[in-house]
Amino acid sequence: MVRMLRERVQGRHARVTTLELFFDLVFVFAVTQLSHGLLAHLTPEGAIHAGLLTLAVWWAWIYTTWITNWLDPDHPAVRALLFVLMALGLVMSTSIPHAFEDRAVTFALAYVTFQLGRSLFMTWAARGDRPLFLNFVRVSAWLAASGVCWIAGAFSDAMRLPLWGLALAIEYLGPAAAFWTPGFGRSETRDWNVEGGHMAERCGLFVIICLGESVLVTGATFAGHAWDAATIAAFAAALGGAIALWWIYFSAHAEASFLAIAHSDDPGRIARMAYTYAHIPMVAGIIVTAAGDELALAHPVENATHGGAAWLLLGGPALYLAGALWFKFAVFRVFPGPRAAGLAMLGAAAFAAPALSILALSAVATTVLAIVAAWETAIRARTDGAGHEGHAAAKAEA
Repeated sequence: MVRMLRERVQGRHARVTTLELFFDLVFVFAVTQLSHGLLAHLTPEGAIHAGLLTLAVWWAWIYTTWITNWLDPDHPAVRALLFVLMALGLVMSTSIPHAFEDRAVTFALAYVTFQLGRSLFMTWAARGDRPLFLNFVRVSAWLAASGVCWIAGAFSDAMRLPLWGLALAIEYLGPAAAFWTPGFGRSETRDWNVEGGHMAERCGLFVIICLGESVLVTGATFAGHAWDAATIAAFAAALGGAIALWWIYFSAHAEASFLAIAHSDDPGRIARMAYTYAHIPMVAGIIVTAAGDELALAHPVENATHGGAAWLLLGGPALYLAGALWFKFAVFRVFPGPRAAGLAMLGAAAFAAPALSILALSAVATTVLAIVAAWETAIRARTDGAGHEGHAAAKAEA
């Protein structure tokens, strides 16, 4: 059974396989469904539904990333597992627009089977490695408890939102509570002996997936409208914002973070906080920003308060910067000033929103992101010029 697990070689980064990338394609569709669903239901209730479903989609993906960190995707049984999960993921994704309506049962059953089935597979695959086996016995117990809430909520229109909220609360509290389970105790982060470089690369690729969806939405929406000056300007602002989001993540800290987790003596701690939790607002921020860009392209000259545009155009970048700030603090234990300043600038822009058009507010949000990206790049250039690299460089950046 140990043959199902990846061979760990000291000092060598575990590669991301083409099967893992193929698996991720399902989540390209899921992210598209989430951004379109948010735009179609721009109400407080719609935002809550979209947020809950985003948390579920992320949790399904990140848990799979954890297990493929240990499992060898080239093993036939592991390949079969990932293909089954892809099928379940497509069912989940196609159910997203009506998950709180007539496809609630379909979504819940697909999600619970995805989560619990994968975890039970891992207990079987890891039974030759007792610490890993016990970890996934605990994880399976937590997912079984949340599964009851998911399925019960699917069959109850009145209680669906609170029961699904409880299900997610159980799942999200699990890692923070070290998956304490009666009779099996709790897990230690040092037992979660992940290969840090693989985890960092996988999460970076998921950010690319989300940014790619944002670019696709921008291109498709731009192609469907008349190319007047306002629409072209909205297109430029949307594309510039996507570039700035990429720049903040990949140019400013991705490599240093990769080195930090790869050389950590407790990579499980960093993986749990920085990659499992702190990426949530970043992913959500990209999804919200994509919805805002689509609205800006469709109604560039409308007032920024039209249809909740201000919430999307400022809220998306704010979520992203909050997650980026949390991520950097979780990895390096430093406070990143440029990201905090960016959040303050977005907050100030909110006061001016009623006096601006959607296009103008989109340009303001993009400008703020560009300022943060340029600021951190300048700090990084100064640090590199001083000859610092890796973890020390990342600390100096802040």
